[in-house]
Amino acid sequence: MSSSGHGNQRHPTAAESTAQSFEDDFERGADSELTDDHEADDLLVGADSDQKPVLSVVMPTLNEEDGVAECITRAKTAIATLGMPTEIILSDSSTDRTPEIGRELGAIIYEPDQPGYGYAYRYAFDRARGDYIVMGDADTTYDFEQIPRLLSHLRDEDGDMVMGSRLEGEIKPGAMPSLHQYIGNPFLTKFLNVFYGAGVSDAHSGFRIFTKEAYETMDLETTGMEFASEMIMEAGAKDLAIVETPIVYHEREGEETLESFRDGWRHVHFMLVNAPGYLFSAPGLLMCLLGISVMGVTFTGTAVNGVTLGLHSMIAGSLLTIVGYQISSLGVFAAVTSDPIRKPEDPITQRVTESLSLEHGATAGLLVFAVGGLYAVGLLLQWATNGFASLEFTMGAMAAFTAVVIGLQTVFSSFFLSAVNR
Repeated sequence: MSSSGHGNQRHPTAAESTAQSFEDDFERGADSELTDDHEADDLLVGADSDQKPVLSVVMPTLNEEDGVAECITRAKTAIATLGMPTEIILSDSSTDRTPEIGRELGAIIYEPDQPGYGYAYRYAFDRARGDYIVMGDADTTYDFEQIPRLLSHLRDEDGDMVMGSRLEGEIKPGAMPSLHQYIGNPFLTKFLNVFYGAGVSDAHSGFRIFTKEAYETMDLETTGMEFASEMIMEAGAKDLAIVETPIVYHEREGEETLESFRDGWRHVHFMLVNAPGYLFSAPGLLMCLLGISVMGVTFTGTAVNGVTLGLHSMIAGSLLTIVGYQISSLGVFAAVTSDPIRKPEDPITQRVTESLSLEHGATAGLLVFAVGGLYAVGLLLQWATNGFASLEFTMGAMAAFTAVVIGLQTVFSSFFLSAVNR
């Protein structure tokens, strides 16, 4: 179990508003032996029913006729255990018998008007009426009979979202490729934990329960497989409480639709562009500091471990400084021109984005340019005085030219920010 923040904590009220028998079944969780299909059918709520469901079970389906019946049946077992009015929703884009099987078993069928795994979920979530929403794939990899246990854990931990952790639970033989189990999922989870403070062990588990209020708090926009990452990123950024509990991950029924490298890259790409502080600001500032340090040590002639750096080191320091400055500027541009989930938090970028005006930026750039420019003018006069003969390239000249470049970048960057931030 883990948690990612406790701001905006919300105390669920839906279960409290139901009958006492529902509350008793909620406490009883998955230990109950109630599996009467007729009882579950009586608790199923249709799309046009006046009765409001407490729970919405959502499954995105794309040709899942091999596994959808088992998933719905297991969900019905959970419904009978809980005793809660529930709707089962298939967000379906199938060309096989999946929707027919779903309707026969009492599921509501919605057909998204756009393609994509993430869009299918969002389309269904927007139409779900329950106070709690369950999400899970309809390929038998997740055991929907575990819904009562996860729901109870969500309430007991006062969370906004509970995730079933496969990596802390059990992965059945053949259920997950070794590449995903030992490299892909741990790597992407680490990424999310470092960049977004998710604090989870299995960020890409697709078996989750969250409150309707938590869903409405998250500003979800993606349409593809990166939707799983976006949910965690948004939850972390909005200080929603995420809790985990171990689950068993089973082998799937039907054809695999996940493309490991393409979908993995979509996750990484989405995480990076929504964290410009890590993508641009941090590495840019580090490069700047390193470049300035190299230039300072070289210019002053300070020996490092008995070695005195020369002009080539000065050139390398200048290049590092200029490139680092440009990269860190991209962090400012990204924070201003887009709406990243995780905005840059370093004090320099925050100050620039929050308080820097065109006048301040342009003035600072002109001052830096003037310092380097005065030295450059002196070199020109010296060159003319010497009859335009070759001049020795000095470290001072390198420092001056670096100041000229950074000054010009600052001036024009200030105008650019002013243009896009009107």
